Amino acid sequence: MDFAVEHRVEKGLTVVKISGEIDVFTSPRLREALLEIIENGGAQLVIDLGEVTFLDSTGLGVLVGIYHRLRARDGSMSFMGVNDRVRRVFHVTQLTKIFVLHASLEEAIAAHNSPTT
Repeated sequence: MDFAVEHRVEKGLTVVKISGEIDVFTSPRLREALLEIIENGGAQLVIDLGEVTFLDSTGLGVLVGIYHRLRARDGSMSFMGVNDRVRRVFHVTQLTKIFVLHASLEEAIAAHNSPTT
């Protein structure tokens, strides 16, 4: 599967679908694509990892950097469609403490629209 990044706006959220491997070779392209989305107004991102087959530390670094950039702009980033292999990477690195993993887009939209207490 070739690496690709696509995005669309749905119910106030920018859904970013990533497919393929996120590694040292593709991470610069991912970072560039996400920065462009942010610069064009995307502030509430839901990253769809359903078609990501591999995620390494370089890719995680890009995601953490984008997360911090969004937080500085009062934005947010969560994830959906995370397969077991990628989910393990998030758990082992303890990134589940800062990243929210949703089962579906509907769950992500509901969480975004619910008032925080």
